[in-house]
Amino acid sequence: MARYTGPRCRYCRVERTKLFLKGQRCYSDKCPMNNASEHGLPGKEPRARSKKPTDYGLMLREKQKLKRTYGMLEKQFKLAFVEANRMAGKTGENLISLLERRLDNVVYRMHFACSRSQATQLVGHGHILVNGKRVDIPSYRVKAGDVITLSATAKNMPSVKESLAEYGKSGIVAWMTLDEAQMTGTFNAVPRRSEVKELENINEQLVVELYSR
Repeated sequence: MARYTGPRCRYCRVERTKLFLKGQRCYSDKCPMNNASEHGLPGKEPRARSKKPTDYGLMLREKQKLKRTYGMLEKQFKLAFVEANRMAGKTGENLISLLERRLDNVVYRMHFACSRSQATQLVGHGHILVNGKRVDIPSYRVKAGDVITLSATAKNMPSVKESLAEYGKSGIVAWMTLDEAQMTGTFNAVPRRSEVKELENINEQLVVELYSR
């Protein structure tokens, strides 16, 4: 499976906003985006790309922000959009609902991993059980009522315990519940667009317009 292995902070600098690709580490003082004025755009000649963006450029940036937030490559993201477009309702809201149902995203939301990339690794290595059955596909779509559990091996991982410690500080999103002691979470319902506060800086309608050109 293809995946991006380069520096993740570069993505944040390109989009000029925090994408929280390293999870809670992005809240620390060491995050390069805290001193964005010192770093600026990546590359040798960032001034050449600092002109006023075109309408297409604005739509492209919104698509890239959304795609990179969920750690997806272009082909996979486009397939999700096509499926969202076939569903009843607003395409942009449908797209975000589909992305939120990805298993790697759910694992991250439940504080079993510090970032979505770490959650993808947990799923890929077979450490996640859905309704008691092992699932190793990060793009697996979770349904309302599904119970997510860690494997016996994962429950003893220091990285998992470190991530779960954040649950006591920030809690969990409204559409999930978590039993911290048993390391088990339940996906209660598909979230509405207004509930996904992390994406307040993204205009999904521009993504729809880009793919509709």
